[in-house]
Amino acid sequence: MRCSARQLGVVAREVAVALLAAMALVSSSAQGAKVTQTLAQVNQALQAGEADKALALINSLPQGGTSLAEAQNLECRVHYMLQQWDDAARECEQAVKLDGQNSVYHWWLGRALGEKASRASFMSAFSLGKRVRGEFEAAAQLNPRNAEALTDLGEFYKEAPSVVGGGTGKAEQVAAQLDKIDVARAHQLRARIAEGRKDYGTAEREYKDAIAASPHPALHWTTLASFYRHRERWPDMESAIHSCVSAAERDRHADVALYDGAGVLTESNRDPALAARMLEEYLAGSSKTEEAPAFEAHLRLARLKKQMGDSAGAQREIAAALQLAHDYKPALDFKR
Repeated sequence: MRCSARQLGVVAREVAVALLAAMALVSSSAQGAKVTQTLAQVNQALQAGEADKALALINSLPQGGTSLAEAQNLECRVHYMLQQWDDAARECEQAVKLDGQNSVYHWWLGRALGEKASRASFMSAFSLGKRVRGEFEAAAQLNPRNAEALTDLGEFYKEAPSVVGGGTGKAEQVAAQLDKIDVARAHQLRARIAEGRKDYGTAEREYKDAIAASPHPALHWTTLASFYRHRERWPDMESAIHSCVSAAERDRHADVALYDGAGVLTESNRDPALAARMLEEYLAGSSKTEEAPAFEAHLRLARLKKQMGDSAGAQREIAAALQLAHDYKPALDFKR
């Protein structure tokens, strides 16, 4: 059967439309893959403490799309590690508005609001405190196995007055939840509760139980060291720091413990040379994290080197910090 010219034209138009639709689908798929790849690169830069690079990558993303909430959560976290609390809270609020069912987004909004509350006036802190509780509770309800959110919720309950929803009994309930998903965190929370009650014997035992229960004991040795620092038990503190270093050498995924342990030594004005070595090892390692930003580690190292009389070394560390985060205010203040 022969087709008329009109029929052939209709077929040709249908084929063209189908081809255009297929090309659009391929283009959309390629665009989606590119966005996913860029978001992964943002997270890598975030964990490496490369704040400027992370923000540049975020700014290169197309506006809108299903990945906007994730991009704004990541931007929140970059501002958070830069200690830009208002900017962090704004971006995390947007992430939650776009995806209110994401536990992680609520958790990070709670963290950002918590930092704002700790620096606010009494009335503002009261209002923010209730919002912090709400965000942490939402994070825990959306994902009852979010150990980080549960830990922060338990800390909030332990620290906050009852007027904003705090309470030791609530903190103990969170510790019971943590027993089922992260035993080491449960012990650590119970230790903090015991400290609040001035039951230091129980607190010490719980901190030691956290070390025994954790697959990454180096992280918990630093917490025990901090406990000893507050009790001014200097030999015990130094012993715990050395145990932290030894444990970190066997577990390269726990390099952040070196950063934390150096902080304990610095805060107690003890052994700056060891603190400096610990920071250098952390910076040289491959498991850096946003919880211990590399640019902050460089700043801490600069302060230690200046304290030890190495002014040139201090300036090199500040330069390294500002190369990662050009507008990091504490580093800029040190440079002046």
